[in-house]
Amino acid sequence: MTDTDRRTFVTGAALAGVAAAVPAAAQNGGAAAPTSPAAAAHPKPPFPVQRQPWPGLASKMTPRPDHGEQSYKGSGRLAGKRALITGGDSGIGRAAAIAYAREGADVAINYLPAEEPDAREVVALIREAGRKAVAIPGDLRDEGFCRKLVQQAATQLGGLDILVNNAARQQTRPDIASISSQDFDDTMKTNVYAPFWLTKAAAAIMRPGAVIVNTSSEQAGDPSPDIVDYALTRAAVLNFTKAMAKQLASKGIRVNAVAPGPFWTPLQVSGGATPEKLQSFGGSSPLGRPGQPAEIAGLYVAAADPAISFSTGQIFGATGGGGQPA
Repeated sequence: MTDTDRRTFVTGAALAGVAAAVPAAAQNGGAAAPTSPAAAAHPKPPFPVQRQPWPGLASKMTPRPDHGEQSYKGSGRLAGKRALITGGDSGIGRAAAIAYAREGADVAINYLPAEEPDAREVVALIREAGRKAVAIPGDLRDEGFCRKLVQQAATQLGGLDILVNNAARQQTRPDIASISSQDFDDTMKTNVYAPFWLTKAAAAIMRPGAVIVNTSSEQAGDPSPDIVDYALTRAAVLNFTKAMAKQLASKGIRVNAVAPGPFWTPLQVSGGATPEKLQSFGGSSPLGRPGQPAEIAGLYVAAADPAISFSTGQIFGATGGGGQPA
């Protein structure tokens, strides 16, 4: 195969994957149902000044994020699967939970107790889709809880086919001198230790065909100077994804990652960005706005979809035109 033929093949495969992410067209020649409103309808900066204590609630954000509550249409791509999603109460994790349920999966979500109001909404949405919902609050910075979380999710779901390591901590600091050891430890434990602990526990019980999906970030390859500890963890997750994909391949377990750019989630309003930066959040992206969680849910579905069973160690990006992480 020549280089030109190889590039043509890879491009064609990528386009086929994107096409698979769009729900089936309506019968009798109808148009495919969109999973989110037209891009032009999504909010653009400037945004109102707002601040919440960490970890924040999507239900208190202005404007309220779109997680696909009214728009995501499933097509059975994850029928019968059993998924555990950390940070599943809001933001990208919530969008993935909604999408997974509407694609036919039973879903367990993990979140902090302070996020209970958002979590209750997600549980209701999963059940409205006709799927089993399991809510397991707890702090991922605790290794014992991480082991318990995987065991409890697998027990209540009757097994575990998909693990989504999505929960994250991000706190803006003007310089390294402002990052306390406690700050650094909390960010590392949430963003790196927890995925390690959860993957270790899940890999021990998962069967061939299972998938682990990690959340990285464009920060892995293009770090911002005011969130250096967060960016460091996203690069670690990217590396972890590629290494575990190789390690678990012989067991038939795939490992992929999704790398978001700027997305409108509680991560930002609860200390992830300064109030001033938040007002213009996402405005520097080529699309001129932040992404809405609904706009990335399809990538989490694609990353776990058994239809692309040869894809492991892959990074699915959604950066609004900002390019892919290194």
